[in-house]
Amino acid sequence: QVQLVDSGGDSVQAGGSLRLSCLLSGYTRCLAWFRQARGREREGVAVIAPDGKTTYTDSVKGRFTISKDDDRDTLHLQMNSLKSDDTAKYYCAANHLPLCTLLLDEYNYWGRGTQVTVST
Repeated sequence: QVQLVDSGGDSVQAGGSLRLSCLLSGYTRCLAWFRQARGREREGVAVIAPDGKTTYTDSVKGRFTISKDDDRDTLHLQMNSLKSDDTAKYYCAANHLPLCTLLLDEYNYWGRGTQVTVST
């Protein structure tokens, strides 16, 4: 049984950094971070495939880094140069599909989310 427990959200000033973590249990293949701002749809932020290939949404390229620590069964999202537009609840997600994308409907395992608030 797959379980995801995400953590690390906080309130930070614009320009600051945060690292989100997601503790994984059970078999997973594609691992991703999504976020949902108030009043907006949930959107894909970053995904990492089993071979280490990563994909990012354009708005976070060069600022966010997704990584996986296999020894600790943990997924991370390092977020630098945070902006107010990054304010959202962030969710880790997983699936067993052969191709890893940022399409919301392709993910069937979800963490409960962790809140990130960026103030100016």
